[in-house]
Amino acid sequence: MSPHIPGAPDASASSGAAADRAAFLSGDTPLAALTLAQWRSFEAAVARRVAGAAAGLVGGRLVGVEAVEHLGGPSHRARIEWDGQEFALIPGGRVTLGFDAEAWRPTAEQAADYAASREQGFADGADLREHLARVLSPRRTVVLPAVLMAVEAEQLTEAPADMPAVLAERGLRMPTSDEWEHACGAGAGTLFRWGDDCPLDRIPYGDLTGPHNEPNAFGLRIAHDTYTVELTGDTTQVRGGDGGESVCGGYGNLLAWLALATAHTHPDLVEFVYGEDGDGLHDDFSVRPVLTLDRT
Repeated sequence: MSPHIPGAPDASASSGAAADRAAFLSGDTPLAALTLAQWRSFEAAVARRVAGAAAGLVGGRLVGVEAVEHLGGPSHRARIEWDGQEFALIPGGRVTLGFDAEAWRPTAEQAADYAASREQGFADGADLREHLARVLSPRRTVVLPAVLMAVEAEQLTEAPADMPAVLAERGLRMPTSDEWEHACGAGAGTLFRWGDDCPLDRIPYGDLTGPHNEPNAFGLRIAHDTYTVELTGDTTQVRGGDGGESVCGGYGNLLAWLALATAHTHPDLVEFVYGEDGDGLHDDFSVRPVLTLDRT
């Protein structure tokens, strides 16, 4: 059970959102049950107390909580230091993941950039939406626990198959693929974590002014570098970047940006990472450790 926070309101005197706040502050509801909708509904003082409770639960230190605008309304970023490493609070609950390529409509500029890449033999579909349907995870609804996730990904120190045990020795685990995607998009159903558009006059690599340089809504530095390949507990998918393939291959500007799409699973890279060709190259890959809030 989560720790009681002195001064928490009586849940019996509140209803709706107020009852949710009281339940978390009193410890009646475990912090692992914190949903994104609840987190966004909290006032700043309540968010700070809930984040402080999360820090206390894991034996960490609350670094700070800041207000942000997200999905057309207010939200919060909470950072917690644990064992010398910074983690962000990632609320969960019932969330929608994936991308509906069929319903999406590209801009004329995006379609033209993709067509140019296709003429060079770098695309996988007759049009951009067909390409996206192949490389992005499908739209779906899942239920996830609230967790603490590392603000920065870290390089693998052992082969991918050995990393769950390596992290477990530190009291951590790998994120699931769904957890990674939710942490990246933070509830946004757009192509990228920042929206559906990207600068088409340049590629993301080496661009210091693009939207990928900003931390996401939860405060993570994620989907920011096409060379950063992030692994999860799902060995059929790869997250983050494409190892620089689109940049080195000269695939075109849009395809280079698409490597950072929230729902991108990089199907062509999976066989390399987990196959014989990837043996001995584990330090080229990364993982974003998770610290669980389930302390029952």
